[in-house]
Amino acid sequence: MATGILYGVGVGPGDPELITVKAYRLMKESPVIAYPRKRKGSKSYAYQIVENYIDQSQKEMLGLVFPMTKDPDILEREWTQTVEAVYERLAQGKDVAFVTEGDPMLYSTFIHMMRLMQEKHPEVRIVSIPGISSVNGAASRLGLPLADGDEHVAIIPATADRDEMKQALISHDCVVFIKVAKVIDVMIDVLGELDLLPNASVITKVTSGEEIVWNNVAELKGLELEYLTLMVVRK
Repeated sequence: MATGILYGVGVGPGDPELITVKAYRLMKESPVIAYPRKRKGSKSYAYQIVENYIDQSQKEMLGLVFPMTKDPDILEREWTQTVEAVYERLAQGKDVAFVTEGDPMLYSTFIHMMRLMQEKHPEVRIVSIPGISSVNGAASRLGLPLADGDEHVAIIPATADRDEMKQALISHDCVVFIKVAKVIDVMIDVLGELDLLPNASVITKVTSGEEIVWNNVAELKGLELEYLTLMVVRK
């Protein structure tokens, strides 16, 4: 029996209407829907985006817990278990649609899943279905062109390295900083040093029903923000 196909299905930044027709079709056709699941059993963001499109009585819903640790032994063990759980279904000839918010090939959990599956089970066919990323969602929400003509745009994971963050802003016309929540105070300081505070906006869960937009980012100093938060700075 031929193994099933593993689909990485991008389901967009939050608004369920931003799912592509192809993503919708593959979710309908695949007998197994894999999705990231939180340890406490609460619904993941990707799951919330797609739940109204899936008839759970007709599908196997495969919730996968991804380890939030840097311990290499725990990472290897848990990731191996996760990949083998998916492979078990593929080996039965079942296609698996792994849903991920945004795009599967841009800072996505699916990237590591794909690499490990290729390494452990090279016979499995893997197909990526592109999705609208939070970066694109933020640009439309803000009415802000990311790049025009010969302008440079960068997508950068925000870190506490002030010099690196400053250099990114100096070197590009527009920068989208993802994973900005944990270093928001550092980012506000860097923007202040470069006189770019008026050029920045911060958005949490863009396009979703829980979306929050801040155009005065200085007021976020000292606040705890959601993980799914990004910052757009256009000079």
